[in-house]
Amino acid sequence: MQKILIVEDEKAISGVLQSILSDELPDYEFVIAEDGLEGLKQIEKEDFILVVSDIKMPKLSGTELLKQALQIKPDTTFVMISGHADIDTAVDCLKIGAYDFISKPIDINRLITSVKNALDKRILQKTNQNLKVENTTLKKKVNKKYQMIGESPALKKIQDMIEKVAASDARVLITGPNGAGKELVAHAIHAQSDRSKGPMIEVNCAAIPSDLIESELFGHVKGSFTGAIKDKQGKFELANNGTIFLDEIGDMTLIAQAKVLRALQESKVSPVGSDKEIRVDVRILAATNKNMKQEIESGKFREDLYHRLSVIEIYVPPLDERKEDIKMLVEHFSKIISEEHGTVKKEFDEQAIKSLENFSWTGNIRELRNVVERLIILGSNPVSADDVASFVRK
Repeated sequence: MQKILIVEDEKAISGVLQSILSDELPDYEFVIAEDGLEGLKQIEKEDFILVVSDIKMPKLSGTELLKQALQIKPDTTFVMISGHADIDTAVDCLKIGAYDFISKPIDINRLITSVKNALDKRILQKTNQNLKVENTTLKKKVNKKYQMIGESPALKKIQDMIEKVAASDARVLITGPNGAGKELVAHAIHAQSDRSKGPMIEVNCAAIPSDLIESELFGHVKGSFTGAIKDKQGKFELANNGTIFLDEIGDMTLIAQAKVLRALQESKVSPVGSDKEIRVDVRILAATNKNMKQEIESGKFREDLYHRLSVIEIYVPPLDERKEDIKMLVEHFSKIISEEHGTVKKEFDEQAIKSLENFSWTGNIRELRNVVERLIILGSNPVSADDVASFVRK
């Protein structure tokens, strides 16, 4: 049960206050302090949702009690009681941080209203604090899931870019070789954005047959083509109020590119076989391992779409350009892979790490993860350079 503290040196008044307020607020427990010093000790010892305090009291005045209590517990809510001669002091108490003051002789209705309003405010503040804690915890969990492992200058540059662009709705084109972590960057941007509570829909443009990509992106209506046995929502519509990640955008057909361009220009999509337009609010992130300027020059990619998608461009370098991150990546992968396999985490000795740093990682981080998994399964503990030589092909 939450507690309310009444600090009043006149027992008759404190008794009346307790009687009146307990009738109005039966769900609260009331504690009496006979002077300001005792009130301060009570506040130090317990948490009170509200303190109702007189101003003129022996040992410690209500004003001093307010100041000291707020230093100890800044969230404490005070309603002050003052005589007519103490109005200026009561106003000072409001400046210090009191919620309200009640003049003597006490108007009972005014007191009850003030106390109830103060409680409502305190409960609202507590709820907001809890929501902030939950949101912070959720954000930390999300960020941890998509954290960027390493401390190389190249990675720090990417992290700085993510932090800057995440808060906006700017479209981002993520470039770099296969396996370098482009998808991870996209997830990190979404996770740190204001759209993080909305969906993130991924589309691998290279994995969808060219004759189906329009249907995947924009949906279709029943009977619009062979096999369309029912209406289907497209990825853009599913991503409404969230983010759509178009991976391997360079493999998209020119026809689909034209429709994506229209969706960007008008924030509308039309399902295949329908004249209906569906308004969508979607942030677009795209990724490619191709040289887009060459793709444009060869007529395989629309220049106008490229400029629409690449408001911000983030380049993810190959692992060979950030080999100083290999040690941390091996530690990270060793931990999560051991957890996945339900085995004891294996260590990698320094010579094993050096051997791995000397390799050329054409498959980038994805290849490194596979190698670490192989060494955890087949290698000794700790994993040695001999293990690397035996089980990893250069």
